[in-house]
Amino acid sequence: MTIYILIGVLILIFFLLMAVKGLENREKPQDSALKQRAIFNLNEQLTYTRLQEILPQHIILAHVSFDALLTTKFSRTRHKYRNMMADFVVLDANHQVVAIVALDDLLMLKRSRNAQYQDELLRLAGYKVLRYEDVPEYHELREAFGQSSSSYADLDDLDTALKKYDFLAHSVRHKVKVLG
Repeated sequence: MTIYILIGVLILIFFLLMAVKGLENREKPQDSALKQRAIFNLNEQLTYTRLQEILPQHIILAHVSFDALLTTKFSRTRHKYRNMMADFVVLDANHQVVAIVALDDLLMLKRSRNAQYQDELLRLAGYKVLRYEDVPEYHELREAFGQSSSSYADLDDLDTALKKYDFLAHSVRHKVKVLG
């Protein structure tokens, strides 16, 4: 009888050791392979290029954290804008923010409510927010940044620049929302 108890205890210890080893393996999750990804999607690429062409004397920053743009005394207020990003921030030669350019993401269903909330946070801090539903046209950007098209002496060069993005020429123009 003691032999059966001894064998039962040894089997129980064996199963306990196997269970402990199984738990140790579960505690160490495997990492997935790291891969490169594009910094900009197509709309962001076109917008960035157009901003650089329209505002060559300005600095254009992309994907700027709200933590870099906003500050507050209380952490509970800071929590409200944690993990939020501005698409583009336009700086003047003195590194002062001129405007924040935002593009709507058509893939997200809740985007309009989030966009209004983000725009309101930035507006409350005193920033000028330009939100576009799609890639902004050259004339829209010039108007938003106070540049008149008459300041361009050679309109043929302008037409040549516009032909670079000829595949967007037939797209529907969307309204722009300016806050601030």
